[in-house]
Parts: sequence; C-alpha cells; structure tokens
Amino acid sequence: MPLTILVVDDDLGTRLSISDYLELSGYSVIMADDGQEALAMVDEHHPDLIVTDIVMPRMNGYELVRRVRQQPAFRLLPVILLTARTKTQERILGYQSGCDLYLPKPFELEELAAAIRNLLERSQIIQSEYRFSHKESMGLSNSTKAVDTHNSLFAQIQQSQMLSALTSREQEVLELLTHGLSNAEMGHQLHLSPRTVEKYVSSLLRKTSTNNRAELVRFAIKHGLVE
Repeated sequence: MPLTILVVDDDLGTRLSISDYLELSGYSVIMADDGQEALAMVDEHHPDLIVTDIVMPRMNGYELVRRVRQQPAFRLLPVILLTARTKTQERILGYQSGCDLYLPKPFELEELAAAIRNLLERSQIIQSEYRFSHKESMGLSNSTKAVDTHNSLFAQIQQSQMLSALTSREQEVLELLTHGLSNAEMGHQLHLSPRTVEKYVSSLLRKTSTNNRAELVRFAIKHGLVE
C-alpha cells in the first residue's frame, strides 16, 4: 500500500505540480488549500508525511505544525515547510514550531522528492523500532509475571540511574533524535552548531552502549528515556 502524503498550499498550481510529481513517484497524495482544512485531513487520513506552505489563509503553516505536534499520535509525523521566506529567524521559527525540514522556494521537485524519501525512511525506522519495543513489552506470559515484576523494578532503577547520568542538554538532543532530526536541524532548535550536537550524540551513544542512532532511539524508547 503506497504511503500517503498531505500537500498543503493555497496556490492551486503549486499543489497540483507537487501532487502530480509525487503520484508519479508512487505515493498516494491528498491535498488541502489551508492549514485548517489540513488539520482536519490529518485527523481523518493519518498521512505518513506533510508538505506545507507557510503563508496561507485561516491557519498558516507554523500554526498547523504546532497543532499537529500537540497530538501524541502525530509527534513523529515528518513535516516539510515550503516557503519563499528565507531569513534565518524565519527558518528558526519553522524548526521551533516542529518541522523536520525547511525548503525555500523556488525548489526543484526532484530535490523535494529526495527529501521526502529521506524523512520517510527515518520515520519508518523509528516507528518500526517503537512497534518492536511495544510488542516485546506486550508479549509477556502469565507464567513469568513474577520474574517480570522483579525485572520491571530493576529496569525502573536502571532507568532512573540512566536519566540521572544524562545532562539536560543530552536529554534534549535525545528527545529530538526520536523525531529523526539531523545534526543541523537539532542545532537550529537548540541554538548549537552541528559539530557540538554531534558531540552530544557521541556521548549518548557511549553512555547507552549503542552503535548507531537507530539503536540509540530504540534503546531510549524501550527504557523510557523519552516521553
């Protein structure tokens, strides 16, 4: 079943050109012409990714992303902001609202498609790790409940120790990692350089004894290190 992408833009020509290109690329596309309509479609269709303009009537792109992120079911939903606004402060506002990527207009459809593929791959990995962890936690048999209770208490102690071992900045970086953000994107939100973010990521890998970011995200979800 093809992945579903919601395209939001008050310009009909832009909506259609993006939609046609993405459908030819194998995606299922739904469209909205403003943020308010898009928010209703998110609830109804549960898209796998949103591509949205910023300047729109009734509800702009910033507010749309904020409203989407307020819903737990869509915390990890990838969002790309498209806009002619290119000032640094406006890009920072986009990342603070919760977007995953800020793509300035004009843009090439091929570049947009590549960005979509990258974000969807990250999203699928994170969601797969979460489902695997959830299935593990739900697969406990009645015969092992006593052992599981003991292990649960031990895990809570480990979790508490792990959380106390992380600095507040490391916890912030870890939380953003679960959204699939790159070093540059995390840096925008935390006002750090990508090099500094990488140092925090390396520290997290070392403290959790994980080998890569996917393992780190899985470890964090499994052990309750992120909400």
